[in-house]
Amino acid sequence: MPSFAEELRILCEKGLYRSMRRVEGSQRSRVSIGGQEALLFCSNNYLGLADHPKLKEAAISAVERYGTGSGAARLVSGTMALHEELEARLAAFKGTEAALVFNSGYAANTGIIPALVGRGDIIFSDRLNHASIVDGAILSRSRLLRYPHNDISALRRLLVENWTTGRRLIVTDGVFSMDGDVAKLEELVAVKHEFDALLMVDDAHGTGVLGAGGRGSVELSGNLGGEIDIQMGTLGKALGSFGAYVASSREIIDYLTNKARSFIFSTSLPPAALAASLAALDLVDSTEGETLRLRLANNALLFRALLNEKGFCTMGSETQIVPVFVGEAETTMEFTRLLLDEGIFVQGIRPPTVPAGSCRLRCTLMATHTERDIHEAAAAIEKVGRSLRVI
Repeated sequence: MPSFAEELRILCEKGLYRSMRRVEGSQRSRVSIGGQEALLFCSNNYLGLADHPKLKEAAISAVERYGTGSGAARLVSGTMALHEELEARLAAFKGTEAALVFNSGYAANTGIIPALVGRGDIIFSDRLNHASIVDGAILSRSRLLRYPHNDISALRRLLVENWTTGRRLIVTDGVFSMDGDVAKLEELVAVKHEFDALLMVDDAHGTGVLGAGGRGSVELSGNLGGEIDIQMGTLGKALGSFGAYVASSREIIDYLTNKARSFIFSTSLPPAALAASLAALDLVDSTEGETLRLRLANNALLFRALLNEKGFCTMGSETQIVPVFVGEAETTMEFTRLLLDEGIFVQGIRPPTVPAGSCRLRCTLMATHTERDIHEAAAAIEKVGRSLRVI
């Protein structure tokens, strides 16, 4: 059996070794990394709310009133007024009967999926779904069938060929986190009805950003909220706070409250995070939120156009997530290193996050980026890309 040191050495040789870079200060468009100023193009702080004065004020006020921690799991003594207020607000925001707050997106998916399905059931999962969905499916002990990315015809064939007397759950990302494209939700809803299946959408990267009101990919796809059985999303990306939620019928929320192990056995979210999330939802619903969403969409449009003009492949991105295809892991990580030398902080994405041979830079736009920032980043990416013969 190889030692841990030997396995780490192999990761290094393959260009798959990971380490952390410390970001100084808050998640603004310009940050300091190791004493060097850099443009931040790899944060999920899409609307720039992570250091918004209203979120900070709400968090401070909550700490002064409720303290720093909840003290227990929700079903013990860890349910506070702020938990109930946020869940009611999220249900109204998503247009569902009820909502339930989880401690993270990973905790939500690894709690929701095993609660809804088990042995004798089948999960139909888009091949590019987030790792937390895959892990939730594995934990459920259901049969897992993965259909080619956004290929609804292939999904339909799998449903025809794999009948069960148990439950059938179709699960998809709303926005695919490594490609930046959007699920075909209208078609998925039609398939769901055709085969009497449950449909779950992970809208971690759509919440607060997509749709006229920032309700996410479900709103963007034509206000399909009533057609989606389970809507999951996060509070720590565009909403600038921390945690996650599931929005659904009262029956399913009550069921998850009693069955989702990651909910039942975790100390609940602290007051500061809850209050900040409530403030973020208010901002999303405001004129300021509308302005931020429009600015973000325009920034993403400009960035994609610049990169495409320079000859890069942005892999069908439709959102604020803009991948730059590179190919091999070693080249991708050299790309990342050289970009930081140019003052641009972008992370390279490698296996197991993406398949071998499809490594890419995962660039993310924020509403706080200026046109000058975007042109500067695109120019640096072109310079390094040509030096590495990516283009």
